Amino acid sequence: MFGLFKKSKIVRKSNNLDDTTTKWFNGQKVKIKSGTTSVSNRKNQNRKQKNPTWFRETPLPVPSVEKKQMLISTSNGVSKVAILEGPTLVQYYSSENTGKSKVGNIYLGKVKNVLPGMEAAFVSFGEEKNGVLYVADIEGSTKASKIENLLKPDQEILVQVVKDAMGEKGARLTGQISLPGRYLVLIPNSKTKGISRRLSDNERDRLDRIIRKIKPNNFGVIVRTAAEGVSEESLKVDVDKLVGEWETVSNYKSGDAPKLIHQEPDVFLKVIREHLNTTFKKLLIDQKSQFEEIKDYVQQTSPEIVGIVDHYQDELNLFERYHIEDQVKKALDRKVWLPSGGHLIIDPTEALTVIDVNTGKFVGKNSLEETVYENNIEAAEEIARQLRLRDIGGIIVIDFIDMESTRKQQSLLNKFKQELAKDKTRTQVFDISRLGLVEMTRKNVAAGLIESFSDECEKCNGRGLIINDIFSNKSIEDGLLESEAVVE
Repeated sequence: MFGLFKKSKIVRKSNNLDDTTTKWFNGQKVKIKSGTTSVSNRKNQNRKQKNPTWFRETPLPVPSVEKKQMLISTSNGVSKVAILEGPTLVQYYSSENTGKSKVGNIYLGKVKNVLPGMEAAFVSFGEEKNGVLYVADIEGSTKASKIENLLKPDQEILVQVVKDAMGEKGARLTGQISLPGRYLVLIPNSKTKGISRRLSDNERDRLDRIIRKIKPNNFGVIVRTAAEGVSEESLKVDVDKLVGEWETVSNYKSGDAPKLIHQEPDVFLKVIREHLNTTFKKLLIDQKSQFEEIKDYVQQTSPEIVGIVDHYQDELNLFERYHIEDQVKKALDRKVWLPSGGHLIIDPTEALTVIDVNTGKFVGKNSLEETVYENNIEAAEEIARQLRLRDIGGIIVIDFIDMESTRKQQSLLNKFKQELAKDKTRTQVFDISRLGLVEMTRKNVAAGLIESFSDECEKCNGRGLIINDIFSNKSIEDGLLESEAVVE
């Protein structure tokens, strides 16, 4: 009898049970009824409060940047793209290194091995290393699905690369295809509908009404931040273009696996698609033919900003005028200097990237506490820039200089999060740990800047150290070491 009461819910009544509010949660609109609570809900809230660290933060609004520019230079068939905030380089792309990236490409693959113990399969898609496809990424799978029931060896399957091969790991694949456009992402055979959480509630309501009208049947849609203020007509053009791409992709011929079905565009068009918006003041291109192609693309997709596209015709090289190459070279250094004399030490490892903050030559003026705080603020701004410029992903641990003031610790974290809000790649920052470390994650998709422009040292095998030969031939000749092991 008492067990029955334990399972029943206790409902607290309010004066108006019909009072409901509409809110956005994780990019989707939900209705919340006020005046009713339950024991189970309160238990869940208490459980969440005990471990408040692991959560998805609501993105902060992007801080305004006075002068934001994009530069595109092409020589010897290699396209290079630089994004500047004022005179400072914040992102750099080159077809020389990003050409190796397969992210976004769609392949007709062939299943090689099915591993029930790993709930994954290895799929051949035309590269040297087979890609990895997990059961949760197979189209139509559920939580209870077993991969051995969904895939068989030598089976052909349509897959998309979501993460490049890195080190000993093969590329990460998914069977849930998505086609990115200028303003939205189209997902075939899906009911997904989401809108960027960076947009205001009023703008999301407007876009929600438009998407309900133009969304094609049997397709999911995710609206990007770039869709802010965009007309229904422009969104419809984007949808129609992506539907046409899917029709081309889905008409593949079986028996040809492994085979490339759909390839992402050249790096300069990809960067324009992902980054160019109304916050940019200028887009400069040094090649006439490329200028015409880009202007036509922007005219079709974003006619409201076609005026910022300009052809650079000066005698001095475009990247030399803006000191791009010098800034890229500095981005490959281990030590990064801060404006006041402090510096960062950035060390990538197999598992994570470690960033150490030092005062260096900065001695401050008033007090040690103020000196440390000013140095940490400068470091937070520079670290956020370096993460974008170097395209560092995965787990990142930052050792800021210790501060006793809890208020200043929180102020530092807020400043760091504000700077990270400029980053389109998803990041997550956690509270300062007991050891005074800031732990964060940044979505890891492709090899970073350093990995793209460097090779492993043959002498030290990537350790950064050359070990002395402590057992040299001279020692053996002098009789200091036995030439053969002695067993007693």
